[in-house]
This record gives sequence, structure tokens and C-alpha cells, in this order.
Amino acid sequence: MKLDDVKKLHQKKYRTQFGYYLVEGEHLVLELYKATSKAARSAITLYVTDRNEKWANTAVSDLNVQLVSERQMDQLSDTKSPQGIIACVPLPKPHLPTQAPGSVQQKVIYLHEIQDPGNLGTILRTLAWFGNFTLLLSPNSVDPYNSKVVRSSMGAIFHVPIELDVELNELATRYSRFAYLDMQGSAVNTAEFTNFDCYLFGNEARGVPRDALSSFNAEAFTIAGSGAIDSLNLASAVNICVYELSK
Repeated sequence: MKLDDVKKLHQKKYRTQFGYYLVEGEHLVLELYKATSKAARSAITLYVTDRNEKWANTAVSDLNVQLVSERQMDQLSDTKSPQGIIACVPLPKPHLPTQAPGSVQQKVIYLHEIQDPGNLGTILRTLAWFGNFTLLLSPNSVDPYNSKVVRSSMGAIFHVPIELDVELNELATRYSRFAYLDMQGSAVNTAEFTNFDCYLFGNEARGVPRDALSSFNAEAFTIAGSGAIDSLNLASAVNICVYELSK
């Protein structure tokens, strides 16, 4: 891919057009490297400045390494102080997450029109930490391959199965029992909370549409608090629920 095209990958329409996204920085590239099979590494191009060439040839030696100038790196990066390391990575192929024979059934987390890159990155870190979760994202959600999401995930995005553009009304054809959060629901720290097929979480401001909930076999749960404030940050709420599901 030409450098002029690589620069465009900070925009979703070009990520979709070219089928690649960017991973920047030593830590993230190492996480990507560890999570990628040897065969898949051949499709990754690593752009480095001369101050990082020795590191690249030692730490990630079987990647296709291309040397660029500091000026070119500044143009490729969207950070104020580029580390001089950027990988151009193929987008994962669309697929339905599969269940390995004999493995524990994965829990499904569905996020409806989540907008904040930091929230999504934090949620990905939690799902990767506990493991055995699949993430479904609705249309009009923030792109998980947005560089802000990739950075805030700290590499967790390479370890969590993600399915994009899953319509809310499509879920009923795939799952039979749903749980969601509501102030009037049952407590999440009960055994009952673990018995659902899909866990629904809504947009930071609007939540899950009420008309959709009424058409599902959806049960409400709540995270008990002191009552001093009226809501939790979305990522915090998901993280608490994921912890309860992992106990």
C-alpha cells in the first residue's frame, strides 16, 4: 500500500475501502504480534523510523518492515509525539464467532450505538481480561478499529471476538433470553443474572430503546449503589456486570 493511502486509514471510510487499520506504538505492536499467527504476519506492514529499525528487526523480525523518515512518520501518526512505530494491519474478516468443541459457552455482550472510543476501549480490556466473551456492536457504533479505540484497548482488541453491524432486531433470531440494566431491576450479584444468552447495553445517553426491549424476552437487572448519583458510566456498568458473570 502506498504511504499516501496509509495516511487515510485514520478515516473509517478508507479503512473499509482498503481493508486495513493502523496499530501504533511499541506495546500495541508487540501485543498484535503475540496475538497473530505466523502465517497472518506476512500481511502486516510495519513502518518504523531509523531509531526503531533495530528493535523491529529483533522483536518482530518476521514482519514486513519499511523504513520511513521522521517527517513521514509524523504524517502517518495521529498522536502529538509519535513513537516511530506504526503497523498497517488487515481488518479481521467478518465472521460469526465459533464455539470450540468442549469449550465453555461464551457470554455475549451487545452494545447499542456506543459512541465514546474510550468507553469501548475500556470494555474491550475488561472482556479480554476475564476471557470467554464475544462482543457484538450495533450499526452507528464507534468503529472498534478507530485508532483511539485501539490505543485505549491496550491490545485487548486483538483478543476479543467482535462482530460488527448487528441490528438490534436481529438478536431475537439468534438468542432467546436477554438481560439489561434498569434502576428497577433485580440485583446483578445473583446466580440468576448469569443465566442469559445475551446482555444488552445501550448508548451512553439514551440506553437501549424501550420499544425494542418490550419485544424481547428481556429481564431487567440493576447495580446497587448509594443513591448519591443517578447513573454509572457505561464502561463501568459493563465492567461490573462482566465481573459478576465471570465469578
